[in-house]
Amino acid sequence: MSTRKLPDNLHPDTLAVRTAVEKSQYGENSEALYLTSSFVQPDAATAARRFANEEEGYIYSRFTNPTVTSMELRLAAMEGTEACIGTSSGMAAILLMCLGLLKSGDHVICSQSVFGSTIKLIGSEFAKFGVESTFVSQTDVAQWQAAVRPTTKLLFAETPTNPLTEVCDIGALARIAHAAGALLAVDNCFCSPALSQPVKLGADLIIHSGTKYLDGQGRVIAGAICGPKKLIDEKLLPIMRSAGMSLSPFNAWVVLKGLETLSIRMQAQSANALALASWLEAQPAVARVYYPGLTSHPQHALAMQQQTLNGQGCGGAVVSFDLKAADADGARKNAFHVIDSTCVCSITANLGDTKTTITHPSTTSHGRLSEAQRQAAGIGQGLIRLAVGLEHIDDLKADLARGLDSLT
Repeated sequence: MSTRKLPDNLHPDTLAVRTAVEKSQYGENSEALYLTSSFVQPDAATAARRFANEEEGYIYSRFTNPTVTSMELRLAAMEGTEACIGTSSGMAAILLMCLGLLKSGDHVICSQSVFGSTIKLIGSEFAKFGVESTFVSQTDVAQWQAAVRPTTKLLFAETPTNPLTEVCDIGALARIAHAAGALLAVDNCFCSPALSQPVKLGADLIIHSGTKYLDGQGRVIAGAICGPKKLIDEKLLPIMRSAGMSLSPFNAWVVLKGLETLSIRMQAQSANALALASWLEAQPAVARVYYPGLTSHPQHALAMQQQTLNGQGCGGAVVSFDLKAADADGARKNAFHVIDSTCVCSITANLGDTKTTITHPSTTSHGRLSEAQRQAAGIGQGLIRLAVGLEHIDDLKADLARGLDSLT
């Protein structure tokens, strides 16, 4: 076997292809997939040392597996963090983070515009165990500052948000968190490390739903937390070992392969998204378009600083838009009509696929929220979210025009 070591300071695109390519005795050029529940130990004494964490070695795939390790090493390298821990889903990553960092009496400040399940988990489920939470405007730094308490332990944001693509000032939130002795966690699902590395702006932990752009083809469910090695090893890994929100080796292998093409996919999908967003702004039936790459977006300048691809500001691949309507009932009827008129787009709430997906957030991704919560987040009945894929842009325009044109 070769003992060659990768040089330092490689470009992220190279890290996405070459990090953690562990070759066995066969010298394969693709990462091996270790589909095994347990690992045989050479002797009882070695087993005892490994189970006691006195010696490194693989034991049981609930918390130690070579394929999962390869994915973790690669994603950490791409995010610029010391370590990463894979989880069974993006929501499992948020659950693991909260279990590791919070206890009864602690306080969390969270954006009110995050994914609906995140709001339910932090605001409702953890409230059962005495964890308090305050939800604030994603973009109003003063609200984040005003919400700080002596018991605040965690600030949590996703940027851009789902589905309105609001962009938070990561550096400003990091300064607020650290001044309060708290940590800042950022859900980097929409950007992925191809567009943004939040740790470079001051974030402590990065959350991923690997189900989205990291996989890139809608094949598997996966999640991850990237951050300091000491925190992951001491706070999160012991919970993973006991609770088992583990990433399966097969899903880790699929994400590994997805990471290799992440940058080139994000470049093509983001270009499609910008073209589609610009076209939507000119459609008579559309009231407003939400896309950070447009100059009309309230946080356009900030987004172009925080989100870059090949040295240029990049808006990402998610576009949302409101339809014109006289009232909420009419807005919902119009939204359903546009969605149902599509033939190319996939009607599904997932995103990050090479296939363009279309959904009605108010009744899908954020359907479990109360109407008051949806209104606070700006999610109306006329809102449609597109996660733009790799189809030809002319076909996507024609697919949406079929429904939009009939509304005018």
